Amino acid sequence: MQIVGGQESGNSVNSGFKTEVLGFLGHGEGLIPSQDILTKLEVGKAYYQLGKLHYDKADLNKAEVNFLKAIDCAECPQDNYRVLKILSFLIRIAAEKLEDEKAAKYVNQSENIINDLQVNLGSLSAEYFYYAGLIKSYRNDFAGAFSDLELSYNKSKEENDPDLHSKCLLALANNAYNRGEFDLSLDFMAQLDNLLKIINKEYLGGSMHMTYGKILIAKGDVEASLKHFNLANITLQNKKCWNLYGYILLGIGQVEKVKGDYDKATLYYNLAKQAVDSTTFKRLTNVLDAEIHEVNDSSVDIYLDRNNRKVKEKNIGVIDFKHRFVLLEILFLLAKNRGSFYDKEDLAREIWKDEYNPLIHDKLIYTSISRLRKLIEPKDNSNTKRKYIIRGKDGYTFNPDVKIRYQMETKLTAGKAVANVDISSPV
Repeated sequence: MQIVGGQESGNSVNSGFKTEVLGFLGHGEGLIPSQDILTKLEVGKAYYQLGKLHYDKADLNKAEVNFLKAIDCAECPQDNYRVLKILSFLIRIAAEKLEDEKAAKYVNQSENIINDLQVNLGSLSAEYFYYAGLIKSYRNDFAGAFSDLELSYNKSKEENDPDLHSKCLLALANNAYNRGEFDLSLDFMAQLDNLLKIINKEYLGGSMHMTYGKILIAKGDVEASLKHFNLANITLQNKKCWNLYGYILLGIGQVEKVKGDYDKATLYYNLAKQAVDSTTFKRLTNVLDAEIHEVNDSSVDIYLDRNNRKVKEKNIGVIDFKHRFVLLEILFLLAKNRGSFYDKEDLAREIWKDEYNPLIHDKLIYTSISRLRKLIEPKDNSNTKRKYIIRGKDGYTFNPDVKIRYQMETKLTAGKAVANVDISSPV
C-alpha cells in the first residue's frame, strides 16, 4: 500500500493488532463488533484514539507506537488529511524527545503529501492551507507559513468550519509570536478566546492559555501571564490531560524569575522536573536544567535585573531597587563598563544629566555611592577591599573580576527547538 509521498507501508492488519483494537472498542459483553465487519479504517481510527489518549496522558512512547499503527491502516489518497494530522503529532513527539532524524523524516513525509495534494486536487481547501502553513513553520519559513495560515483562516470561515478556524487562530498566534509580533499574536488570541466560548475544545483552550502566558511574559506583563498559566492548568486538569503540566510549571517558574523571586522560580522548576519523565520529555528537561543553572549558578556573583529593579547578590540575596532609581542607574553605568573609571564630572553628566557643580554634586555623589555599597556589598566584606565598587584616583569603577549576569531572560528552549514546535503547538 502506498501512502505517504510514495513511501510503502504494510498490506494487512494482523490478528494481534485487531484484537488490541477490539478490546479498546469493546465496553462490555455484546458490544465488541465482529472482526469480519471491522474495517481497516475503523481499526486505524481506533489506533488513532489510543495514540491520542496516550499523548494526553504524557506517555509519548505508547502514543508514537499507536499513531504509527494508525498510519499503517491508512488508505491514501483518501486518508491524506488524516495522515497529515497523525504526522503532526509524531513531529511534536520527536521534537520533545529531541529525535532530530525522526522529526525530519516525518516533516519530509508531510511535505510529500502536501505536494501531491497540490498537484492532484482541483481546488485547495482550508485544511490544505492549514497543513501547508504548519510545514513551512517546520522549515523555518515563518513568512510563508503566515500567508498559508491566513488563507486557511479565511477559507475556514467560508467553509463554516469552526474547529479548523480555531486551530488556525492558535497557529497564527504562534506564528506572530515566533516573529516577535506580540501585539498581533494577542489579537489572534483574543479572537480564539471568543470562539472557544462558543465551541468546546478544552485541549485547545489549555494551549491557548499557555500561549497567552508566553506572549505576556515577553511583553513584561507578569501578573497576566501567571493568570493564564494557572488557567491552562485548570483547563487541562478538567480534561484529565497531563502532557503539558511540566510546561505549565516551567511557565509559572519563568514568571516568578522575571518577578525576581528566584527561590520560588527554582521551586517550580524542580516541581516540573519531578512531574515529567525526563527520558521522554528531553526538550523540557533541558530547558528546566538551563533555567535552574541560570538561577543558581554559584559562579555568578551578582544578577542585575533592570526591568524589575532588582539585584540578586549571591550572599545577600535579592535587593529591591524600586525606590532607588538613582542608585540603580549608577550601578548599571559602572557594571556595564567594568574597569572604566567615572569621575565626578562623568557621573554628574551620565546620571543627573547636568554639568558638574561641586556645591551640588560632591555630597550627592559621595552619599549615593556609599548607599549603593551598603546595599550590595556583603556584610563580611565591609572591613576589606570593596568587592564591587572600587574608588581610585580617577574616580569609581566596577571590579572587573566580578562575574555579573544581567536580567535573566526567559528562554523557551535550551537551543533551537526541533522543527520549530513544542508539544503545545497546534496540531
